[in-house]
Amino acid sequence: MRRICIIGISGKLGQYMAQHALDQCFEVCGVCRPESVGKLDHLADRITIFPGRTDNRDVVQEAVKGCDGVLTVLVPWGVNNYASGTAQAVMDFAEPDARLVFSCGWHITKDGKDVYGFKLLFIEWLFKWLGPLLRLVDLNDQIEATRRIFASDRLWTVVRGSNLEEGPSDGLPVWAEHVGDPILASDLTKRIDYALFMVHALSDDRLIQQAPAIVGRATPSAQLALGGANDLLTT
Repeated sequence: MRRICIIGISGKLGQYMAQHALDQCFEVCGVCRPESVGKLDHLADRITIFPGRTDNRDVVQEAVKGCDGVLTVLVPWGVNNYASGTAQAVMDFAEPDARLVFSCGWHITKDGKDVYGFKLLFIEWLFKWLGPLLRLVDLNDQIEATRRIFASDRLWTVVRGSNLEEGPSDGLPVWAEHVGDPILASDLTKRIDYALFMVHALSDDRLIQQAPAIVGRATPSAQLALGGANDLLTT
């Protein structure tokens, strides 16, 4: 794998993914809104930028051409099917054998076997119903986006992130198939490490058509499990 595209490259997660990918000697291109291009000035001489909304099908089609992998920040902004439009464009136009890695939160469930605490359920309910009314976020559209991904026969991975914080890297996060696994109890990951896992997923065949829920490897719950049967990722 040599060339990758990052859909949503100008955000914090996108910039971290770009840096990780460059460090691993990938050729990197990315899509971001025209008004956000300036956020990438520090990388401008090392990446190719395609200005445009990430759900703009023409821009996505041009950007993913010839890419071996596509990393997509699947944001639920607005009320105009932004997330599902982005996901659909990536699946429609990415190369047939490209690895497609999408980001979302723990609230997404692939098979209905995840177990959520009251706090997460309440926050999800609040954003699901108030978000569209305030025209800020639309979790229902993100759910629709991932439903389409899960139904696809593409080489996809949906990385479900915990709460995020800034700070120096702790290394590659650990993961579980379902929210509710004790290894995830700390519910915290460094954003730089979430990005690292996204890039890692491009080459980990165990993650094809999986929706790993991740947590920082230095958190108490991960440390408790490390070295035992629940240590699913140790590199």
